[in-house]
Amino acid sequence: MAAELLDPITLSALQHWCYCPRQCALIHVEQVFAENLFTQRGQALHKRVDDPGFEVRDGLRVERALPLFCDRLGLVGKADIVEFSPDGTPYPVEYKHGSRHKRADIAACDDLQLAAQALCLEEMFARPVPEGALYYATSRRRRIVAVNPELRAKTELAVREVRQLLSANALPPPLNDEHCRACSLRDLCQPEAATQSPARSAALIALFQPED
Repeated sequence: MAAELLDPITLSALQHWCYCPRQCALIHVEQVFAENLFTQRGQALHKRVDDPGFEVRDGLRVERALPLFCDRLGLVGKADIVEFSPDGTPYPVEYKHGSRHKRADIAACDDLQLAAQALCLEEMFARPVPEGALYYATSRRRRIVAVNPELRAKTELAVREVRQLLSANALPPPLNDEHCRACSLRDLCQPEAATQSPARSAALIALFQPED
């Protein structure tokens, strides 16, 4: 008997969850989103790699906007760039705005998203993907990421946590810390107000509860 397919989780949900579980729930449960300067910069950067296609460069086949999936983990998404070596080994490259010298917690979220792409590529092409790269537009440099056992374990744990969050169908409490300053959902989330008192927090969370 074939294994039951899991409800798909988008690769972007993993990055959102890693940055802030409440942000993940607002976007992927409540289906709300807002733009700010950071999201606009990210969208402008991804326009360069969002058109599907390929080219051969320096002996590598370079695929743009390659659809990804991993049935084992129930993941779906799209890779910005995948470079295929002559022997067919895939090498994911994720584009990010800003500099590669990011805060450690934000860099860890980027690593998680890239590792999830590697796990998808391994299932799709039946080849090991030991590393990938993050390309940061401001510094115009790559940061190599080793997809080691520790990062793989963190990624699979994140998948389970996101699946649990989505099935709970509720908003986690806000972080109300430095993560909120750059978040485009800050006005919708109201992290300061939601953490003023337990009663007010419960009332605000109730406003976002889906209808029966």
